[in-house]
Amino acid sequence: MKNILKTKEYGNLIVVSGPSGAGKDTIVDKVLNMNPNTFLSVSATTRNIRNGEQDGVNYYFYSKEEFENRINNNDFLEYAKYNDNYYGTPKSKVKEMLEKGNDVILVIEIEGALKIKKLLPDTVFIFIMPPSMEELRNRLLNRKTDNIDSIIKRFKKAYEEINEVTKYNYVVINDNIDDAVLKVNSIIISERCRTTRIEEVYLGNQEEEMHELLLKKNFNNENQSI
Repeated sequence: MKNILKTKEYGNLIVVSGPSGAGKDTIVDKVLNMNPNTFLSVSATTRNIRNGEQDGVNYYFYSKEEFENRINNNDFLEYAKYNDNYYGTPKSKVKEMLEKGNDVILVIEIEGALKIKKLLPDTVFIFIMPPSMEELRNRLLNRKTDNIDSIIKRFKKAYEEINEVTKYNYVVINDNIDDAVLKVNSIIISERCRTTRIEEVYLGNQEEEMHELLLKKNFNNENQSI
């Protein structure tokens, strides 16, 4: 039996942002494991590769010259400079996945997110918030992936970023990782049910016949009760 609704086959673009140390990557990794048709857009960056990271898996690692060449070629959906490094979203891969009907998650900085909001206002924007600035400081220190100068920069930047939260559709406070994952996953599922995704409502001959049959049955029941 044909479904009564035809919905858009085009996937949803989902932007996840928040201060460094808020837990964005951990939350998104868990959400991806729960949704086989949702994919992470791998960003490009000019920062140094960290231990355990793989080129093309965690990021596409470009030199500054190569990144700027790609900017000139209009290869990025958005890009921004953060802590003296470029970060950007390769355009072609995102478009390809969305056209296949897959949801695509971008974990990007707020500057890039706001650019996408102007370009693609139907995008779903989720902000991951730390439970407190004290907890954020502790997380940054405990990661041991940055020197103290970089941590200070990230902590100062967090104050600026949190002030942008009202420009997002949703905010999730990551005080408990399992609860935060559940909330983000619920947002993604509910966005698939939006009426704006409906392209057509099928009410053909079969539905009309069912309607007439129900009316006739109701009429007969009323007559029998008289």
